[in-house]
Amino acid sequence: MATDTMSELMGARVEPLDEAIEGERRKLTGAVVRAGRVAPGPAAYALDGRLNHSFRAVNLLLDKGVAVRRVEKPGQGLLPGDFLVAAGSEAALAGIAKETGVDFVALETEFKQAAHEVKRLRTGMYQRYWGGNMDEGWTRWLLEHFRFPYTTLLDAEIKKGGLNEKYDVIILPEDSTAMITGERGAGPGRERGEGPRRPEEAYPPEYRSGLGTEGVKALRAFVEKGGTLVTLGGASNFAIERFELNLRNVVANRSSKEFWCPGSTLHVKFDNLHALAYGMPAEGLALYLGGNPVFEVVPSQHNERYEIIVRYTDRDLLQSGWLIGEGMIAKKAAMVAARYKEGQIVLIGFRAQHRAQTHGTFKLLFNALIR
Repeated sequence: MATDTMSELMGARVEPLDEAIEGERRKLTGAVVRAGRVAPGPAAYALDGRLNHSFRAVNLLLDKGVAVRRVEKPGQGLLPGDFLVAAGSEAALAGIAKETGVDFVALETEFKQAAHEVKRLRTGMYQRYWGGNMDEGWTRWLLEHFRFPYTTLLDAEIKKGGLNEKYDVIILPEDSTAMITGERGAGPGRERGEGPRRPEEAYPPEYRSGLGTEGVKALRAFVEKGGTLVTLGGASNFAIERFELNLRNVVANRSSKEFWCPGSTLHVKFDNLHALAYGMPAEGLALYLGGNPVFEVVPSQHNERYEIIVRYTDRDLLQSGWLIGEGMIAKKAAMVAARYKEGQIVLIGFRAQHRAQTHGTFKLLFNALIR
């Protein structure tokens, strides 16, 4: 990592102070837990869709059988992505507000703009052996912390096929194509250009995992029949290659003299009117780690199938860290949604949920898990 700046990863504004702080102060010895509030209201309650913990509150509400709607168009002081709960569930709201710290803001009149009922999608996440995958472990922790239900998917279940019967979304954590498919010669660490930490023979045959041809076919069938595949970081290269998408990774096979960005925060633009970027600002920061793909839509007769959700800014991309070759990724896509037959593939090239630290971009993953 060239930078690990808390304010940038968490989307918090930091102001420098030019003078010493005077006055009475109290030393904190632990976390300060903020309890949310439920303001009485006759019509409905709103949750701020810009807050990560609003998603946790929504999941807790859905667990209790409370219906939640999501705003599609602005109005009455609300933004696209905000959540609505009808009046009459105040007892449940009070406990959730206390647990999550999220305020339920009262609306005096019924919300008149477009909104739809929130549906939580059935989510599976791929887990491989070969020494494990750190990104998969952190993503599991993140989903559990924010109360998103999910199922761990191993090779055998994917290879069996019929995935649409149990899942609406499948997540592929950050990984290389070779490690996902289990192609011979792949080993832990080799996806980053290193030699394997251990030889292949060090792993019993039953733990040399990989999807193989069967698993790739099963994932393709899943998306073709209406499923959503979410690829994080380098796993997006797998989607481009094995689904034959009209996308190109513009930094693939570049030397470090041409392009190098080992772990830096870069300026991006969000299409926050798109459901996958609800709750995001128009501009913000993304954490880029070396080896992450940057996308360009290859001209074809099907360009309308590709939507750019996040794009790197035109210039002055670097906020903190180290960047060589800015011009190679300026204006290029950082996150793309691609329609594929009846389904879609959501490719998040940068590290939106890296080690559960990048709070500023969690919502890009969360939005893919609800409809």
